Amino acid sequence: MEPRGDLQDPRTEWEANRIPVEEDDQMSLSPQSPPEGAVPHVRVDITEELDLAGLPEVALVLDRVLALAPREVTIDLADCRHVDAAAIALLFDVHRRLARRHGLLTLRNPHPRIRRILDTARLGDTVPIVDTPRPDGPTARGRARVAATRRERS
Repeated sequence: MEPRGDLQDPRTEWEANRIPVEEDDQMSLSPQSPPEGAVPHVRVDITEELDLAGLPEVALVLDRVLALAPREVTIDLADCRHVDAAAIALLFDVHRRLARRHGLLTLRNPHPRIRRILDTARLGDTVPIVDTPRPDGPTARGRARVAATRRERS
């Protein structure tokens, strides 16, 4: 499994190759600038427990999602039956990283028990937690499914 910090910000390469712009120029961005919010919305479905054991895989997916610079990320927790403190810390981190770029994290459809855990952690004070009907039909583009793998105990 790749370490979480392995991913580079896609803007790093852009920064190295950008064309300097003089202050007098009317152009505010160089022609090579990356599009802001090129991906408007990404939905991630958590289908297993969101805990320390499965967190590296989920963190890797979320790092890749955030590298797309989306304006909004929705994490659907409808099929998730457990979260722990490490998962809550990850959700706060994703919120913080999106907020820095004026993005929005939304948690959707948590199980009532998960909702109580999120409320106790006061995550709902900063991250919208909504209950919405699940869409019918085929899955939308840009969707990532993560199923955490469990190690068998010896």
